[in-house]
Amino acid sequence: MLQIILTIILYLIMVVPVGTYVYHIAAGKHTFADPVFDRVDGVIFKIGGVDPDSRMSWKRYAAALVGTNAMMILMGYIVLRIQSIPLFNPNGIEGMEESLSFNTIISFMTNTNLQHYSGESGLSYLSQMLVIIFMMFVSAATGYAACIAFIRGLAGKSKDNVGNFFVDLVRIITRVLLPFSIVGGLLLVWQGVPQNFSGNVAVDTIEGTKQAIAMGPVAALEIIKHLGTNGGGFLGANSSTPIENPTILSNLIELYSMMLLPGACVITFGKMVRDRKKLKEQPEKTAHKSLSVWVYGREGRSIFAAMGILFVIGLSVCFWAESQGNPALADAGLSQSMGSMEGKEVRFGIAQSALFTTTTTSFTTGTVNNMHDTLTPLGGMIPMLHMMLNVVFGGKGVGLMNMILYAILAVFICGLMIGRTPEYLGKKIEGREMKLTALCIIIHPLLILAFSALAVGTQADQAGITNPGFHGLSQVLYEYASSAANNGSGFEGLADNTLFWNITTGLAMFFGRYLSIVIQLAIAGSLMKKRFVNESAGTLHTDTMSFAVILVFVVYIFAALTFFPVLALGPIAEHLTLWA
Repeated sequence: MLQIILTIILYLIMVVPVGTYVYHIAAGKHTFADPVFDRVDGVIFKIGGVDPDSRMSWKRYAAALVGTNAMMILMGYIVLRIQSIPLFNPNGIEGMEESLSFNTIISFMTNTNLQHYSGESGLSYLSQMLVIIFMMFVSAATGYAACIAFIRGLAGKSKDNVGNFFVDLVRIITRVLLPFSIVGGLLLVWQGVPQNFSGNVAVDTIEGTKQAIAMGPVAALEIIKHLGTNGGGFLGANSSTPIENPTILSNLIELYSMMLLPGACVITFGKMVRDRKKLKEQPEKTAHKSLSVWVYGREGRSIFAAMGILFVIGLSVCFWAESQGNPALADAGLSQSMGSMEGKEVRFGIAQSALFTTTTTSFTTGTVNNMHDTLTPLGGMIPMLHMMLNVVFGGKGVGLMNMILYAILAVFICGLMIGRTPEYLGKKIEGREMKLTALCIIIHPLLILAFSALAVGTQADQAGITNPGFHGLSQVLYEYASSAANNGSGFEGLADNTLFWNITTGLAMFFGRYLSIVIQLAIAGSLMKKRFVNESAGTLHTDTMSFAVILVFVVYIFAALTFFPVLALGPIAEHLTLWA
C-alpha cells in the first residue's frame, strides 16, 4: 500500500505544472519554449499551407479532423500491405494480410492500439516507425485537439469559434508530445530499453537451446505508447518483458507517462473555463481563495476529484482481489500468503501490477506489465469496468469529454429533482444538448454489448473462444470493451486474428472513436451559441466536492443499469464459482 500511495502522491505533484504548461499552449499564452517552437511551427504551417490565424466552426473542425485521419488511414494501410520490401526490414517480415491490415490501421489511428499480431514477428522496422510510431503521435494529438476545441465551445460566446484543428494538432505534437518523448525515451534507454536498427540477435540459453532476442527502435515506440495513451507493444508480451520494461524505474517512467497528460487535461479544462466564465467575482488572486482553486480551477477541481474517487475505488478492489490469491492453491495444499502471482513479473509484484493494471485501463492506454487474463475474477473485472465507464481520466482529452457528458447528465437529473432548467458552466442545458448527450453516452455500451452478443451468438465465431463458460464470456466482453473504449489491452486467450474478429473490433474502434468526438463537438457548438445566465439561489454549483460525489454516483448508477447483468454472467459468476 505504501508503494501505491507514494506513487500517487508523486503523480499529483507532477501533474499540476504539466497541466499549467498545457493550459498555456491551449489558450495561446506565452511559454518559455516559444522562441524555439514558434519557428518550428512556422515551417510546418508554411509547408502544409496552413493559415495559423484562421478559425473554424465546430463542423469545419470535425470535418478537418475526420478527413485528415482518413487520409492517414489510407496511407498507413498501404505501408502495412507492402512492408515486405527490403527497407528497414532486417528480419524479412512479410506484408500484412488484408483484414489484419484493416484492423491494425484502424486500431492505431483511433488511439486504440489493439494488436491481433505479435509485434516482433508481425511488423518490419519500417512499419513500426512510419505507421505505428507516427500514428501514436498523430492519434494522441487528435484526441487532445478535439478536447481543446470542446472546452473552447463550452466556455465560449456566440461569436467565438473552436479554433483551428491543424494549428492545435501541430502545437500539441511539437510542444508537448515530441519534447516529452525525447526526454522520456532517453530515460528508458538509460534503464536498458533497446534503441537501434539491428536485426534480432540469436543467443545460446543456459538450457543449451537457441533464443532470438528482439532488437529495434523499442525505446522510441515505448515512450510515445505511454505518453500518448496508445498501448501497442513492440513485442507481443508488451511491457511485461524486460526488453520493453526492464526495471522498477522504467516501470514508474511508463506509469507516470500514461497518467500525466490525461490528468493535465483536466487542469487545463479548469483553467480555461475559469478564464472564460463571465461571473461577478473578485479578481482571481485574492486572499480568501484556496490554493486548489488557483491550481485546478473550480470546475477542474470537481471533475478531477470525481475521476480520482473512481480510480481509487477501482484500484483498491483490484489490489485487494489480487492480494487474496487463488483458492485453488489452498485446495492443493499450497500457500496463498503471497497472493496471486500468476501472470505477474516478480520484479513488480502484486502492488505495482495492480496499480499498472488499473492505470492502463483507467487512462485507456492498453499497455500491460502483467497478463490480464490471469487476474482473479474480481481483479479482472475492474479493468473491464473502467473501460466500460470510459471516464476514469480516460485517454488524453477524450476521457474528459466523456466525463463532461456525465456532468451534463448529472445537472439534468438534479434539475428535474428541483424543478429547474439545468445549467452547466453558466449556460442552460436544453432539449438539443440532452438528446446529443444521451446519444453519445448510449453509443459506447451499444457497441460493447451488441458486438459481444454477436460473437457469442454466432456458432462459427465461438470457435475463437478458447475458454468455455464464464471466463470465455469475460474474454469477449473485455475485447469489445477495449475496442470501443479505444484502450487496446486484451484478456487474450481469444483466437482473434480471424476475419470476424478483425472486422468487428475494427468497426467498434472506428465508431467508438469518431462518432463520440463528432457528437461532442456538436454539443460544444450548440452551447457556444447560448448566452450566459446569471446565478440564482436555485443554481446548482458544479464546482464543489458535493457535485463531484453526485457525479460519481451518476456514473456508477449508469454502469449498474447498463453493464451489471452481463458482468454478473461473466466475472461475478466466475468469482462465486471459484470461492464456492
